Amino acid sequence: MEEILDQISSEIYQNSYVIIDQFITEEYRQALLEEQSNLLNAGKFRQAAVGVGEKKQIRTEIRNDEVLWMDADNLSLLQSEYWEKVDSIRQALNRRCFLGLRSFEGHFARYPIGSYYKRHLDQFQQVPHRVVTVILYLNESWSEEDGGALRMYIPQEDGTERVEDIYPVGGRLVVFLSGEIPHEVLPTQKERISITGWIRNID
Repeated sequence: MEEILDQISSEIYQNSYVIIDQFITEEYRQALLEEQSNLLNAGKFRQAAVGVGEKKQIRTEIRNDEVLWMDADNLSLLQSEYWEKVDSIRQALNRRCFLGLRSFEGHFARYPIGSYYKRHLDQFQQVPHRVVTVILYLNESWSEEDGGALRMYIPQEDGTERVEDIYPVGGRLVVFLSGEIPHEVLPTQKERISITGWIRNID
C-alpha cells in the first residue's frame, strides 16, 4: 500500500491526476458491488442533482445518474474499510503535496444504460472545499464498446487541452485535483457503478 500511496501523491504533484488499476482486491470489489445492489433494490438511491443549497435542482439534460450518499457517522463495515483507504490517501497527499486535506465525503453512483454527465468541474463557487476527487469503479466487467468513459480534459502548458478517456474497469481508482481538470461521463451502454467522493479542506 505504501508504494501505491507514493505513486498517487507523486503523480498528483506532477500531473494533477493518477490512475491505479486493481486498487482493491477482487473479493472486496464484489462485496462492495453486492452491497450497492442490495441498497439499490431497497430503494435507497435518488436521482442526482446539480448545484447546492437553494440552487440544487435535478437537470437530466446535464446529468441523469442516481446516487446514494454515505453517512460518515453510520458506515457499513465495507464502507468503513474504504473510508480508511481514502484516509491513507489523504494523509499521503498532505505529506507530499501540502494540500491541507481534512475530511472525505462520498456516494455510490449508478449510471443506468444511456445515462451521462456533461462536462463540469467538481470544485466550483458553491463547493470550494472539494480539493481532490476520488473515484473507485465497481463494475463486473467493461469494454470500450460499453461506453461510459470518464473523459478528462487535461490542461496543457500551451493553453490547449489533452483529452483522455478512462474506462470504468472494476477495481480501478482515479484520483485528480477537483478544481483543475474538467471532465464528463460519456453515455454508457451498460449499468455503470462507482463510489465517487471528494477529499476536502474542511471537517
